[in-house]
Amino acid sequence: MADRIPEDRRRSFQGVGTIASSGSTTVTPKYSRFRRRLVLGLLALLLVVGAGVWFGVAPRGDDAAAEVAAAEARLPDVEPAAPVLAALASEAPAPDAAVLADELAPLLASPALGPGVEARVVDVAAGEVLLDQDSDVPSTPASTAKLLTAVAALTTLGPDTTLETTVVAGSAPGEVVLVGGGDPTLSRTVPSLTYPGAPTVADLAAQVRGSLPAGTRVTRVVIDNSLFQGPLTASGWGPGDAPSTYAAPVTATAVDGARVRSGDLPRSGAPGTDAGTALAVALGVPDATVVLGNAPQGAQTLGSVRSAPVARLVEQALSQSDNLLTESLARHVALARDLPATFEGAAEAVTGALTDAGLDVTGVSLSDGSGLSTTDRVPVELLTELFTGAADGTLPGTSAVLSGLPVAGYDGTLFDRGDADPATAPGSVRAKTGTLLGVHGLAGTVVTAEGRLLVFGVVADGAPANGEAAEDALDAVASALAACGCR
Repeated sequence: MADRIPEDRRRSFQGVGTIASSGSTTVTPKYSRFRRRLVLGLLALLLVVGAGVWFGVAPRGDDAAAEVAAAEARLPDVEPAAPVLAALASEAPAPDAAVLADELAPLLASPALGPGVEARVVDVAAGEVLLDQDSDVPSTPASTAKLLTAVAALTTLGPDTTLETTVVAGSAPGEVVLVGGGDPTLSRTVPSLTYPGAPTVADLAAQVRGSLPAGTRVTRVVIDNSLFQGPLTASGWGPGDAPSTYAAPVTATAVDGARVRSGDLPRSGAPGTDAGTALAVALGVPDATVVLGNAPQGAQTLGSVRSAPVARLVEQALSQSDNLLTESLARHVALARDLPATFEGAAEAVTGALTDAGLDVTGVSLSDGSGLSTTDRVPVELLTELFTGAADGTLPGTSAVLSGLPVAGYDGTLFDRGDADPATAPGSVRAKTGTLLGVHGLAGTVVTAEGRLLVFGVVADGAPANGEAAEDALDAVASALAACGCR
């Protein structure tokens, strides 16, 4: 659709290029920013410390080959390395709320953000709200809604939980059944080109070959998607959203995040069938029949693989703004809470999990778990409460929400954003982006110039069509916070 520009379509964690949307919109990433990053990278120096090495050759007798008798390495003395991520100083001064508000007021009033900007800034250590601009008003969150699913998954499933994909024997000789476990990170390649630590189809196929009777040739692969139920797309998704470069039909079985090819952006309209085909290829029977179906009751397990831990999946979902991975996690939250693994069940489960975690979900209305739906509503106040709880420890087990945030000017959906201000220290801004046409959000953490940790959220869901200008305006807000002494 020409009226939708989700952030995943506009930039990729894996590289930069011109990406055609599912419609008439074509978006070109900011090459000037990319060039700046490239130049900085080329200027980085690798310091190689040469070590003097002495080899002695000793005789072994007449006509005997010489041997190395000794080797001595002379290494220079070096000072102990300082911590890469040092703890924040406990005495770092907090910004003055009035001064901070004066600094941000003209930035939040930028015409690029349009009317109806909701914003909130909180000092984590003191728990003090430094700025509040309509943060209790429900707004369209776009992909900042992924933060809700992330916290729900971590508190409900647990950070160490893994998702299992299995292959069982079919109902006829030569038939195997790939039973989807709701893990879209299963990889065709070894290792995965997109999800570090992901299980591989090759591992699964090797187990299947070892479990089948000798001489058995697989002729039919059945894909069991029954773990997930209901429609494959959510209310509020456009007809061009799935498949697209950023989303796919939500099924319990997929490979490479439902990508058509490993490492590429375009997603498939038939993720389950693609997974079955990948298994057939890995089994050495690319011509095997691949169909959708159900596993026989009590079937013998021929192989199984497990995903990376949920904490790692949350980090990957947030950093890459991965819609399918987030929707899969939301479905698992629904299953864990004995609700249907549907969009509706997942939305109810995520909201319920946040309530059980002690968060106020007043005003929250979800149609999906990823924020791709235009009908989602979330107050900015809740986004900052999530971060505050993860940062101060009142939401135990949710640290992956912080570690998964894209780092401005470095990775994820902020790899080419937020690093232009020389007053902003590298890595000081870490935030989840949210983008649909007319909706631009940024929510995360920032360390001020004096070392104070703040959490912030800004959502503009009435922004003009110039998305780049809106992003620049949001980046200016984050940079102002990072440069702020504000006292």
